[in-house]
Amino acid sequence: MGTKAMEAFVSNETALFMNKHPPHVFKPMSLPSIIVKLTLGLLWCIIHLSISLFSLCYHLICNLEYYLISSGLLPKYRNLQLERVKYLAIVVDSREANNAVKLKQLLCWLSTIGVKHVCLYDIDGAIKKYFEPGMNGSGDGSSADSLDVNANTKALHCCHGEMSIECISGCDGKEGIAKAANLLCSMYFNGDKYTHGVDKSELVFTEADMASALKSIGYGGPEPDLLLVYGPARCHLGFPAWRLRYTEIMHMGQLKSMKYGALVKAFYNFSKKYQNYALPTLLLHS
Repeated sequence: MGTKAMEAFVSNETALFMNKHPPHVFKPMSLPSIIVKLTLGLLWCIIHLSISLFSLCYHLICNLEYYLISSGLLPKYRNLQLERVKYLAIVVDSREANNAVKLKQLLCWLSTIGVKHVCLYDIDGAIKKYFEPGMNGSGDGSSADSLDVNANTKALHCCHGEMSIECISGCDGKEGIAKAANLLCSMYFNGDKYTHGVDKSELVFTEADMASALKSIGYGGPEPDLLLVYGPARCHLGFPAWRLRYTEIMHMGQLKSMKYGALVKAFYNFSKKYQNYALPTLLLHS
């Protein structure tokens, strides 16, 4: 009896196994499914190709425009109005900050355009390490002093005329604000003249107090009118935020592919912008 039951079980399992597809064999797709899959794939290829062609055409048009600007064939870009650019900031991505050849070329272009005061920034401090040892002291610091440039500012003779250069890095950002906060706290607890005669429970530190503290510890400086970012990211990459209250930020692409025409166009576009300056509201505790 046991033998017959075993034979019946084996025969049933064999029949079931023969009716099943092997695990590595897929069921054939139906014709509508194949058509839908091919249509979606073709649509994705068309969209991808269209975006690539649009990007290619855009870059070709931009490069042609930059060439015409550099050649002086577009009259509106010949005479730039730089009155509004009293202080310019350049932010460079850390992966390109060691490209000294491009940085020097950029500074020469800025000097040719007529920029007088420039702040160079990268988060790791590579620009500061490279440029500061070779910078000579300013022969006439009156223009720099009028802008309240800090001790890191020196003058660099580059191609045409004299241009003051300030080099800062990421340590001038978070570290600076932390030192300023510590200074204000020490003044608060030590009973400095700043807090003399004021109820400490009602004491409020204002923006002017923080700016004064930053200046006293050497982390102050003028607010750039225009900030140009060279790198893949469209952000200021850690540039001290307290110096960017009214700054116009423009992304310029990668430093290795910079164009003189793109630089001129950035200044031209900035000269045509209208900025609203809202007066800060001061809240007083009664």
